[in-house]
Amino acid sequence: MEKTKQSSLPARRVLLATDLSARCDRALDRAAQLAKEWQAELLAVNVAESTQSPDMVLNWAYGADEANMQIVQQQLREDLVTAAVPVSVRVVKGEPAASIAEVANQDACDLLVTGMARSEPFGRFILGTTVEKLVRLTSQPVLVVRKRPHGPYRRVLVASDFSRASSLALHTALKLFPDNQIVLFHAVKQSLAELASDMPKQLQADAGFQARANEFYDVIGLSAPDRARITLHVEGGALEAVMTQYVRKHNIDLAVIGSRGQNSLMAGLLGSSASKLLHWLPCDTMIIGAQQSAD
Repeated sequence: MEKTKQSSLPARRVLLATDLSARCDRALDRAAQLAKEWQAELLAVNVAESTQSPDMVLNWAYGADEANMQIVQQQLREDLVTAAVPVSVRVVKGEPAASIAEVANQDACDLLVTGMARSEPFGRFILGTTVEKLVRLTSQPVLVVRKRPHGPYRRVLVASDFSRASSLALHTALKLFPDNQIVLFHAVKQSLAELASDMPKQLQADAGFQARANEFYDVIGLSAPDRARITLHVEGGALEAVMTQYVRKHNIDLAVIGSRGQNSLMAGLLGSSASKLLHWLPCDTMIIGAQQSAD
């Protein structure tokens, strides 16, 4: 009975990637909240580097790696003492993305969580290279936390171009948040003439888009209850602009995006588009990699 209950939960283990700085506090709080909501274990991972506190720098210089490992483990345990979930900590050495991905795969983690501070990425290299590499290396979704948590995610948006990448993003959102309504957001490029008209309302009212969405649901085999949780929203314009405006206007808590697409919506996400979306969107962002399965 207990095994059946555990298998029905959205996730069993959440990995928090942290550099121990204050900028990761929001990610830590969100990872702990999700783990508690899902009755999951929380695994905190730090990739040990020499750019730490002065005493740690001296330890690195004298080869006292074990002393640094103990310092990091102690701080992680102190930071997570109120997490109210089973917690374990891991300190590893190596290239950040590869090291985090290895731990995530070895420990069968279901979600990877990283953080952002203000408008700055979690250690610029994390956004520019590590998150990008993580999405490519792992089969788990990668959640980039921007906002301070004030409870569970309530309003969830999935960006869609009706591609396989979109289907993986939608499946993931439906699985991880089984009690939430989901907005399926579709952006359509417009000509200058269309931009000068009242096109967004016409797009939203066009039954052709709903028919296309229904075909999309058929192809990916969505159940009737899952379909009932989804509201299609279509707007004309550049993805970054219209999606950001919608997120702000409707107080979206989480945006879920696929890493590969068949047209301009998701093409090349692991590059400049990823940076744009993560910088523009004022909400947390979950990226679903190409290796993510829709099971």
